[in-house]
Amino acid sequence: MGNKAGKIWGSTELIHANGVLEFHRIEYKAGFKCSEHEHQFKWNGFFVESGKMIVRVWQDDQGLVDETILEAGDFTQVKPGKIHQFEGLEDGVAFELYWAEFNHNDIIRRTSGTEVKEKKFKKTKLGCIQPYNKMA
Repeated sequence: MGNKAGKIWGSTELIHANGVLEFHRIEYKAGFKCSEHEHQFKWNGFFVESGKMIVRVWQDDQGLVDETILEAGDFTQVKPGKIHQFEGLEDGVAFELYWAEFNHNDIIRRTSGTEVKEKKFKKTKLGCIQPYNKMA
């Protein structure tokens, strides 16, 4: 496994990270909680393997808070930009995932699609294909 870091609420260990996700194993203690925080661009998912935790998500700046209790086998996710926090209700182990949302509209066009007028090609002595030039 990867880098393990102690926290007041338990510990976190990086299992895998690449350009699109992070995968952590966390051990959490009953009666302890992480900081209230948010991620600008990444989702945060929690899968509980053992124990019990509560995940709080602040929905607005007026104090509206959603609370989700997770037990072994449960999963929840928090959208980017939402302040959230977890708290251990029983000692346990969870897996924490971070990922960025794939933008399906991620395209900037330089040109427009058009009809291609017929072009003729010829093979060179080396087997490469190049445009046929009537003048040659």
